[in-house]
Amino acid sequence: MLCYNRSAFPNPEHPLPDFFAFAGLRYDCDAAGADLEALESQATYNAVRLLLPRDERRDGDRYARAADALAAWERAGVLVADPAPRLYSYRMQFRDLRGNPRHTRGVIGALALPEPGDTSVLPHERTMPKAKSDRLALLRATRANVDPIWGLSLAEGLTGRLEPETALGRCVDADGVVHELGAIDDPARLDEIRTLVGGEHLVLADGHHRFETACTYRDERRAAGEPVDGAGAIMMLVVELAEDELDIEPIHRLVDLPAGIDFRARLADAFDLVDMGAYSAEAVGTVQARMAADHGLGLVDRGGFAIAIARPELRASALAGEHPAVAATDAAVVEALVSPRLPEAAWRYWHDADAVAALVDKGAATAAILCSAVSVAQTRAAAVDRARMPQKTTFFTPKPRSGMVFRKF
Repeated sequence: MLCYNRSAFPNPEHPLPDFFAFAGLRYDCDAAGADLEALESQATYNAVRLLLPRDERRDGDRYARAADALAAWERAGVLVADPAPRLYSYRMQFRDLRGNPRHTRGVIGALALPEPGDTSVLPHERTMPKAKSDRLALLRATRANVDPIWGLSLAEGLTGRLEPETALGRCVDADGVVHELGAIDDPARLDEIRTLVGGEHLVLADGHHRFETACTYRDERRAAGEPVDGAGAIMMLVVELAEDELDIEPIHRLVDLPAGIDFRARLADAFDLVDMGAYSAEAVGTVQARMAADHGLGLVDRGGFAIAIARPELRASALAGEHPAVAATDAAVVEALVSPRLPEAAWRYWHDADAVAALVDKGAATAAILCSAVSVAQTRAAAVDRARMPQKTTFFTPKPRSGMVFRKF
């Protein structure tokens, strides 16, 4: 493994990311007796056995079973290590929520984990506390990254360097997204990409908890006097933070409240509420268009739909300390003006507005708050100034597929 080396950068007091090639472990489709699409549906060799091992009615620890499966697939030749370190181009082709054809192009490599106090990798959102014991146990057992986290690079022009030299694999997922993996092997291009990614800060788009768990595992090995080796890095998909390469959807809120609480009445002192009529599946799009026009939140409860427009003076006061790009998000409004008025609420999060509204109509939640999407420009403005978005602000879609490439330590 190439170790994180502060001296490689012009200013050691302000380290930048170290992103480098690795020799990946990939499916040999001939040995597995199937192509990539067939492997997606086969229980025997599906990557979910490594990523989310289940408890079964037999002896043995589920994490040990994941490690055993990884080793067994290697022995059988189902998984084969590439002979030399390389970077992996990754392309997703899809249609967005409006039916427009889109793509996301990035590169998969190994990111050296930063040391405490190192700001070369910036969180994109404030995160909620979450148990990381499951991920940590999986790392200890498998000593491998079985899926990539997702980073956004501020390096302009990165995308143009990512055309693959060799096609390695292609599959189409259940949502119709085409995933393509390729190899980048030319030493000059590897150096160029490493230099580009290493010249700007990286922003974590997806995988905050996996990133934190990887740092914990590295520190755990170091404290035990064991060699860190490959545990000093994590597999990451890096995508340029550019309008053409990203599709960002909003994350909506489901709200569960005790009986007797009037959802709309609790918000009435801070918001002007505009009734939008009874629930219907067809009305969700109309509500979202009105939200965008009025810069308001969408409300769904047993009474149907409404638009909640924050009173300007209260909004300005509550968000005065936030970065302008952050203060403009619906998630910030929910955090500053809605949550304090619903202290009894239990919150759930989902990115599908139609499904969220339907759950309220069926009585599976007391209410819902629909949010508008954050733009790529807002995301970039916040990243440049190292400002964090509120928790659960952005849903980067589609997600890279687990199993296209693995990284062993």
